[in-house]
Amino acid sequence: MGIFDRVVKAGRPAAGVAGEEPLSPTGPSAGQLLEQGMALEEQGQLEEALRCYDRAVSLEPELARAHFNRGTILLDRGDAQQALEAFMKAVRYKPDSAGAHFNLGATHARLDQHEAAASSYREALALKPDFAEAELALGAALEELGQDEAAAESYRHALELQPSYADADDKLVNLLRRLERFEELADTYRRMLETNPHNADWLNNLGAVQRKLGRFKDSAASFRRAVAADPDDALAHNNLGATLRTLGQLTEAVDCYRQALKIRPNFIEAHHNLGNLLAELGQADSAVASYREALEINPDFAESLTAMGAVLQTRGQFDEAVECHRRALAIKPDYAQAHSNLGNALQDLGQLESSLKSTRRALELQPDFTEAHNSLLFVHNYLADQPVVNLLIEARRFGDVLARRARPALAWANTPDPHRRLRVGLVSGDFCIHPVGYFLDAVMAALASSATSLELFGYPTRSCDDELSQRLKACCRAWHSLVGLSDEHAAELIREDGIDILIDLSGHTAFNRLPVFAWKPAPVQLSWLGYFATTGVPAMDYLLADPWTLTASEEASFTEKIWRLPETRLCFTPPSADIGVSPPPALSNGYVTFGCFNNLTKMNDAVVKLWAQILNTVPASRLFLKARQLQQASAQREVMARFAAHGIEPGRLILEDYVPRENYLAAYQRVDIALDPFPYPGGTTTVEALWMGVPVLTLAGERFLSRQGVGLMMNAGLPEWVASDPRDYLSRAVAHAGDLQKLATLRAGLRSQALASPIFDAPRFAGHFETALRGMWQAWCAENTAPAATQAGSRQ
Repeated sequence: MGIFDRVVKAGRPAAGVAGEEPLSPTGPSAGQLLEQGMALEEQGQLEEALRCYDRAVSLEPELARAHFNRGTILLDRGDAQQALEAFMKAVRYKPDSAGAHFNLGATHARLDQHEAAASSYREALALKPDFAEAELALGAALEELGQDEAAAESYRHALELQPSYADADDKLVNLLRRLERFEELADTYRRMLETNPHNADWLNNLGAVQRKLGRFKDSAASFRRAVAADPDDALAHNNLGATLRTLGQLTEAVDCYRQALKIRPNFIEAHHNLGNLLAELGQADSAVASYREALEINPDFAESLTAMGAVLQTRGQFDEAVECHRRALAIKPDYAQAHSNLGNALQDLGQLESSLKSTRRALELQPDFTEAHNSLLFVHNYLADQPVVNLLIEARRFGDVLARRARPALAWANTPDPHRRLRVGLVSGDFCIHPVGYFLDAVMAALASSATSLELFGYPTRSCDDELSQRLKACCRAWHSLVGLSDEHAAELIREDGIDILIDLSGHTAFNRLPVFAWKPAPVQLSWLGYFATTGVPAMDYLLADPWTLTASEEASFTEKIWRLPETRLCFTPPSADIGVSPPPALSNGYVTFGCFNNLTKMNDAVVKLWAQILNTVPASRLFLKARQLQQASAQREVMARFAAHGIEPGRLILEDYVPRENYLAAYQRVDIALDPFPYPGGTTTVEALWMGVPVLTLAGERFLSRQGVGLMMNAGLPEWVASDPRDYLSRAVAHAGDLQKLATLRAGLRSQALASPIFDAPRFAGHFETALRGMWQAWCAENTAPAATQAGSRQ
């Protein structure tokens, strides 16, 4: 109220100046008491001033100025009800006083009587149309009444009357932010900056709004201006880092976070953001160090706790990861990200029901949480007897979430020529030393050969730079990282590259960018290789299968059209390691060693029960398990307990952690027969076992996922190693273990047999693959016989 009171009181004569009313011989008059009160008020003696005004109105009840001054003192000291009575009298006796109506409105507002306040402000404005303070106050009252449009109009009118009115600017931007009217908010900040272009706070706020609008380049420019205006503004450096990360400028983003922390070492959000970025860059140890810095500042910072847990999980520290997530949830029970992360960690520990519970809780809290939905869909792969219809419903729900967020393209600049050279984009987080990378290596080299009519474009979704990623990159005409890019910007980049066919290599696995596919940046899109079920994404046109892995009856379980390659959907690159195939170890050990080097999560209770039956039936046999979970003593104890429940002593189990690849492959020399888990069989482990001369016993399921082993064994020429049901699986395991001579003969020639098969013949596979892509392209061309009229230019 103070600033408005001063406006109204301005120009009052002080006590004792020329022109004041002379004292009456019988005592001071009402006018003299008014002047004395005003003088005392100027001197800060408010109680004495109030007594003068009280005496003045007792002598002259119609003295409006005394009522007015009396009301201001009462209001300032918090006596709003008496102030209201005083201002009502001031208005009654001086109805043409804009100031009196204004202060009456302020008093109504203090009493939460916002309708009455608005009415009084309107009266003030009717008397004094250029009364900017009244317009501002009217806007505030209207906002309290929920009349947001009218409030915004009042704030704007106040700014027309007084263009540099900071209070009105603040009110307007706060209202627009609350209403999420970001376009108008950005315009408002730009107008404000015209008068003060170096205001770092406004530049920071403008950058934040532009980021909200997805205008990341503009946002980065605003944050750069903020940093230039105030180089010591840690928040601006942090915000610039976040935006540069979104634009994929990761090295500069790291520098921004570090600069923010140099200015403000205890900036917890900057420590956390730096940790997230370092994790994204694959620098796990440095990421954990950043999270620990944040937690030193605030041990209860749930965001850093669960983020650190996620990184610890990638390092195989599953128990520590679970502890981090549980601590985060103890602090913040409704934190969806922590529930999702906990579900992921529990999944790796094989605690699938608990994993599902945590993941579903994340989705209850945040129904459009795509990361959690990915996890929910993926964990179903490990569970036996899941109704296919339920999985399809879940996948469609995921696809619907993506579709609501995206604005898919309806036309493309790509020339619908069925015979021209095609631009093929591959999107993956696994262009590196990874199972997917091993399958891609020789295939991409064959596709990139001079004889092919394809041009390959790589779109990695995580930062990785190793010898394999370098080989894959060399096969591509262009290599554009999607790390940090928003889905919209990633789709924009792919469209600018003129991609004809875009291939998802991840499905619902880690680092997927399925949301980018929802934008439909390429006319033809398909999913292949890294996942074994439907994506559920409506914009995904095809899924690549083969005659063995996907039965005709299963096609209804996919939202994509099924396109089959003639032999195999998988083609593996032979390892470069110089490791020979040894004779079966049973010949020297005197007992058969069964083995499985798959992710331990695939070893569900049905698998443990069947494998224990095999061990109980084959005398003195051993089971050799190698998995990254087994670096944890708790995981080893749990495995031993699970087998002990079926009568298997710990001494018959060989439990080892994962080791570097060459040592890992050499470990197959200690295995006679590999056992495939179910319903999630091996892929990479299966072909590596075959290359090492170790046959793999697989169980034929009904679903696409559960038939991957069937496809590999049939293409490798090993139909006798495919079991039709658990009883057949047991019978075949016992029979194969009982004929060591036959096993030795098979082992001696298995590497050559496998290398000559379709699952290792990259040129042969590449030919089938290219034919499939050409067929998909021709189908699209048939539906699009001319370039879209709305698109400029074409891709040749």
